[in-house]
Amino acid sequence: MSARTRGRAWWMDALFMVGSFCFALGAVPGFASAVAPNTVVAVFFVGSLFFTSAATLQYLQTTEGQLWAWQPADLAWAAALIQLVGTLWFNVNTAAARLTGLDAQQENLRVWTPDYLGSVCFLVASLLAVNTLSRPPWRAGRPWRVAGLNLLGSVFFMAAAIAAFVLPDTGDLLDASVANSGTLLGALCFLVAARIEITPSA
Repeated sequence: MSARTRGRAWWMDALFMVGSFCFALGAVPGFASAVAPNTVVAVFFVGSLFFTSAATLQYLQTTEGQLWAWQPADLAWAAALIQLVGTLWFNVNTAAARLTGLDAQQENLRVWTPDYLGSVCFLVASLLAVNTLSRPPWRAGRPWRVAGLNLLGSVFFMAAAIAAFVLPDTGDLLDASVANSGTLLGALCFLVAARIEITPSA
């Protein structure tokens, strides 16, 4: 691995850690009641930007620094590209969350749908990343721990996205508790995975 590649990998993991921390912070119980609503939204939006920056570096890792390459047979490339698309949906989701005065239908279209699509992308990307491992879980060691944590985090994000659907009749979330806890647990999984990845091997 070249020095440039190692440097890119370090920054990728560091950016994922910061983005994950922002999402975890925004979902911590009591945080939303301790600060202004716009602050909570801003924390999630900033976190999504860090996710996108990290995902861009991850994508560049699979293309040897090229901005565009078509490598559909490469699962690592496909996973990185799909995850990058997912982070862009999270950018849209967290930016739209700043809008006020939306009815349930508008909320689901502008805020929930990008969140759901982003979560689907993360889940698919994580499944592809697991499939890139050449060894079974009990032999893959550190790569499996990272991939497994990312997959678990994506499952939590998916659960949170589904639970965040706004019920047209009441304007309430399908399950606010699951939406919040899923986001928190998913972000913590991503944070730990990036921390493991960034730590030098013994």
